[in-house]
Amino acid sequence: MSTPETGDVSSGDVPFIMNRVQDWTVVEFRTASLMDPLVLERTGQALYHLIDAEDRRMIILDFSQVQYISSQAIGIVLTMNKKLSGLKRSKFVLCGVGEKLMQLIKITRLDRLLTIKPTQEEAVKVQNIL
Repeated sequence: MSTPETGDVSSGDVPFIMNRVQDWTVVEFRTASLMDPLVLERTGQALYHLIDAEDRRMIILDFSQVQYISSQAIGIVLTMNKKLSGLKRSKFVLCGVGEKLMQLIKITRLDRLLTIKPTQEEAVKVQNIL
């Protein structure tokens, strides 16, 4: 069961909404394209804030609606992974990764570094496995 965050960041400033699912912070991207540098700058700041200021340690990024992603967006994902991997009791999972995005992830071999699950439901179960 998910519950919307208070102070939801789904305004026009960032292309995502956040929900809480059990102990997880789930970030659902609400755009087909993560390519705009200015939007990605704000997105990165908001996502880093979750880790650095709010001490969120269990984060799922849901890419179900995303078809196109820039190298800047991949950099944000990698920075989040690095920040979280340095924290105890932290987990970082990607889900809803479409075919085009998965091809890019495999070409860059990031599938060896990142935890990727097909759905949010599968991603939430990661805490029970790790």
